Amino acid sequence: MYKNRLISERLKRLTTAFPVVVLTGARQTGKSTLLANVFPEIDAIVFDSAIDLTGVRRDADLFLDNHPAPVILDEIQYAPEVVSAIKRRVDKNRKPGLYILTGSQQWSVMKSISESLAGRAVFLNLDGFCLAEINERLPRENWLERWLSMTIDKFAGTVEKLKPARTLYEQLWRGWLPPADALALEYVPDFYRSYIQTYVERDARVQIEVGDWQQFGKFAQLVSALTAQEINFSHLGREIGINCQTAKSWLVVLKSTFQWFEVPAYSGNTIKKISSKPKGYISDTGLACALNLISSHKALGGHPMLGALFETAVVAEIRKLSNCISTPPQVYHWRSHSGAELDILLERDGVFYPIEIKAKSNPTKSDTKGISALRKAYPKLKIAPGLVICPCEKFAKISENDYALPWDCI
Repeated sequence: MYKNRLISERLKRLTTAFPVVVLTGARQTGKSTLLANVFPEIDAIVFDSAIDLTGVRRDADLFLDNHPAPVILDEIQYAPEVVSAIKRRVDKNRKPGLYILTGSQQWSVMKSISESLAGRAVFLNLDGFCLAEINERLPRENWLERWLSMTIDKFAGTVEKLKPARTLYEQLWRGWLPPADALALEYVPDFYRSYIQTYVERDARVQIEVGDWQQFGKFAQLVSALTAQEINFSHLGREIGINCQTAKSWLVVLKSTFQWFEVPAYSGNTIKKISSKPKGYISDTGLACALNLISSHKALGGHPMLGALFETAVVAEIRKLSNCISTPPQVYHWRSHSGAELDILLERDGVFYPIEIKAKSNPTKSDTKGISALRKAYPKLKIAPGLVICPCEKFAKISENDYALPWDCI
């Protein structure tokens, strides 16, 4: 059964302002399903990596002549020839909503689209479900929008905790992809085994030459086990016997197919910001559990990855909610030379919003140490009240300037 997506309204608005809208995201996040439900009247053409059933690679102009706009072109990375043809047509007619493109790879084709259709196209990313979508409780404004625009007192009055049917452990283990969301628990491992196999065979093989695909699989497993940590390429390579450059190139593949994302470091100094290490996150906690052979959601209770998986889920949730905001915040992490650290630091309009993420139900003032360290390190920054996002029951003040926020609120 189709579940409405938070991003739907923004997608509709963009098609009324731009001639080309490009919807990107990993496999199985629901791009095609979303478009079919939001634009049921528009024809959709799906491109294939192996077979040119539509003839688009032989003659892109003839293809577009026979599929007049508006039209949805699905998996555009398999038909790069059509991009130039779209550009020529859009230059003659800039009517909004002519072409809606989708892609599951951020590599050279997407770069080509961005360069060729500059000023003509807008990009929008679709991740897996967020909590509001899973529980079918879509707010007019999500909590992140309200936190960035309201005083803390006003925000406190708007916080509503969801009543999810699943436990925290089950949600982390099941993950956020729509097919996994719809399956009975016993079939979730089968889905992820198939997902991993399809991803390696259809996406990674297109981009890189790998002599030992079993080793690449070990690399993906290692990376997923290091989610929510700063990236050390030398360590990544040494663990499975590859050099640093190979580790970098393989991680680029995971990033370009939306299986991995990074959060840059904040330092307050442009040079230091560039040289600081980013934190990396696996795209989906269900995928991480599958790669690390975590057999069931019950096993997460005492598992050493629980904290990292919870942080991964919360950071991914913030990214999903940001996709719905016209001017989203910049997202950083922060670590001082002395070892003090803050999980997430958002910045918008010169105001900084610190966030700690804790997999505990009763946070205390001691859980705000990273926020306090940030305030001490940057006394001149305009820093908003901080949040400790955790599996607690209600929004509550836990220090002079900081508050606990339930991770499952809307």
